[in-house]
Amino acid sequence: MSLPLTLFRPILLLLALSLSAMMNASAQTRDVAGSKDYPGIGRFGGSVITGYQVKDFDAARMQGAAFKDGQPTDARRLEGRITRIAYRTNPGPSILEVSRNFETQLAKAGFETLLACDVDACGGIPFSESIDALPIPQMWVDGFNYRYFAGRKVDGGHETYAGLIVSENNREIYAQLVIAELGAIENKMVDAVVMAKGLGEAGHIALYGIYFDTDKAAVKPESRPTLEQIAKLLAGQPQLNVFIVGHTDNQGAYDYNLDLSRRRAEAVAAELVKNFRIAQGRLRTAGVGFLSPIGSNGNDAGRALNRRVELVAP
Repeated sequence: MSLPLTLFRPILLLLALSLSAMMNASAQTRDVAGSKDYPGIGRFGGSVITGYQVKDFDAARMQGAAFKDGQPTDARRLEGRITRIAYRTNPGPSILEVSRNFETQLAKAGFETLLACDVDACGGIPFSESIDALPIPQMWVDGFNYRYFAGRKVDGGHETYAGLIVSENNREIYAQLVIAELGAIENKMVDAVVMAKGLGEAGHIALYGIYFDTDKAAVKPESRPTLEQIAKLLAGQPQLNVFIVGHTDNQGAYDYNLDLSRRRAEAVAAELVKNFRIAQGRLRTAGVGFLSPIGSNGNDAGRALNRRVELVAP
């Protein structure tokens, strides 16, 4: 008996999407824009970065021990600066070879092993489903064929975790490294009073409470408190017009960052017009990329300072 057409179409669509994702992943020969290896760890030879995400404050899931009876025994939710990097290696090496190379580098970097296991020892498919993995096609995790590592190090009172999952798809090896640098969230809220003071005294004010995903220009929902304060500032001073200027760090090409910073500034203005009823004519936008740093682009702390949006008085 043949399948009804209404049931067959979704199956064909799913197969087409899966095939397209595999073809796109295989066609990639360069690292994704703006990505880089984690300092001191590096990558397996011949790999390309297929997924990259760095957040100054986020949460990551890691397993400190194998599952028992299909349930976690040491699930950890880690908050702080989270870096996720996914790699694809061409056919040839084994999952174990790629994993061992990463594990060796992590040990040299000072990480002590919490857990190192393969499929059955980890807990099979339920364990693999708990992995904090980037989406397909950036990262592929085969629940029947993977290796997992979790490590921890403490340096000068700072606690850092590393998670590694290595798996295979279409004979290509995929590896994802997650580094969680634990830390309390930094208070990045700047209220309308502080904004007015900065504009009056310095002619500009840096804002760190407006959030974007890496390489994206869409304003994230958690930016709303800062947007509310900008709207409050403008509502309280009807004659005030401002420039909204986007800034980036130096990771990536000059032209790319210039365009990204411009689009981010435009996105902030669009939010203020659409959701806070600020007149478009009161807002002008610009993007300067990494041309106006306030910290060193040679380290993570400086780059975090440089990724910002500024209000500038005309």
